[in-house]
Amino acid sequence: MKPALLKAVAFTMMLLASFTSASAADLTPAEAQAIAEEGFIYGLPIVMNYAVMYEYCVDKNSGQYKAPFNQIKNEARVFTYEDTAIVTPNSDTPYSLLWLDLRAEPIVLSVPAVPKERYYSVMLCDGNTFNYGYIGQRATGPEAGNYLVVGPGWVGETPAGIQKVFRSTTQFSLVAYRTQLFNAEDMPNVVQVQSGYRSQPLSAYLKQPAPPAAPAIDFPKINNELAKTQFWDYLAFALPLAPPGPEELAIRAKLERFAAGMKNATPELKAAAAEGMKAGEEKIKQFLDTEMKTINGWKAGNLFGDRAFYNGNWLLRAAAATGGIYGNDTVEAVYPMGRTLADGKTLDGSQHNYTITFPAGQLPPVNAFWSVTMYDGKTQFLIKNPINRYLINSPMLPGLKKNADGSLTLYIQKDSPGPDKEANWLPAPDGPIYLVMRLYWPKETPPSILPVGEGTWQPPAIVQAE
Repeated sequence: MKPALLKAVAFTMMLLASFTSASAADLTPAEAQAIAEEGFIYGLPIVMNYAVMYEYCVDKNSGQYKAPFNQIKNEARVFTYEDTAIVTPNSDTPYSLLWLDLRAEPIVLSVPAVPKERYYSVMLCDGNTFNYGYIGQRATGPEAGNYLVVGPGWVGETPAGIQKVFRSTTQFSLVAYRTQLFNAEDMPNVVQVQSGYRSQPLSAYLKQPAPPAAPAIDFPKINNELAKTQFWDYLAFALPLAPPGPEELAIRAKLERFAAGMKNATPELKAAAAEGMKAGEEKIKQFLDTEMKTINGWKAGNLFGDRAFYNGNWLLRAAAATGGIYGNDTVEAVYPMGRTLADGKTLDGSQHNYTITFPAGQLPPVNAFWSVTMYDGKTQFLIKNPINRYLINSPMLPGLKKNADGSLTLYIQKDSPGPDKEANWLPAPDGPIYLVMRLYWPKETPPSILPVGEGTWQPPAIVQAE
């Protein structure tokens, strides 16, 4: 049994700070284990989201800090191996990141007109990791516009000039902007687009006096180790900021009982709860291993969406966050993930070289662009490499070399394949490999990867090189 899991259970009494109505009626070890398993699966994405929020806009010394709440941070760069707050980050599109505090009043988001040939999207993802809305080329078109984001309890009329109102299920919410970069020389054009992203309180938009500020919050410090050992503390902190939906009432009631029963827990109860958390971790891993669609060795699925999409399927939500938190709905992007060959053998850059070959005329069918990104198979972070290349994507096609038959081969290996092939080289780690293919705004008419796992287009198999 992992010591971290046992230690985590010792902190469950902190849940009582938010769960005070439960009776401490006898909690059996079997009940403690079952509730801990279900509660861990339910709460993991919420705690993961809190950890990112804390690093990005609370702890100025985190090394990942971006900006205070309600202030956009534009990144005039793509993410690299030095960005470690989010697992499986995109390195295609410079991010602009905005964490909203919606407690005092709604926030108005304004976007500029963006040429339709440049993909951009604005994903709204709340503390429940529900994607509750989109702005961008696919969702709203290339025109400029103003959009209102409101918290769970807001009541009011839609102001003039607002194209749409989006409602977050939590008081704190992430706005993730993705702006397409065509090549290194294109960065000034991305910066120009980013400069048109605006955020302002509704009162400022209406030119009215601002309402009283929301009370200051003492956000508890979190890091990777604390998230494991004090998991229940962070869940207890986050849940009051997220009014439960109807589908959450049952699990919240169980968590109340769990918290009360663990207040003066015996070693037997603590051990049972630790086993429950461990079982929850295993279920999430198993889901990602076995419940995804397998296409030529790639794993793909329909993992991300809003509250109605999940409809209480907390295992699906936990798997989505673990696989790559803040992923897009499938209409916005599909993510085939590769850890193995088609025969199930694990990809390992220390043992083998690999190739991916797209037959002539069979590149990924998308309305925007596609990419193949390399990650360390252990950490799911981008990897340091001698040519500072983290992906190969469709904007790079003019510089890639095609085969005589018109097909395109990518070389997946830790060492250079040689000067004649280096343009198509995607450097791999000296160990387990994790590849993610990103298909932005996938086509919905054949050939298409949609529906995921049943579409007329399939990603080509990763092949071990001779």
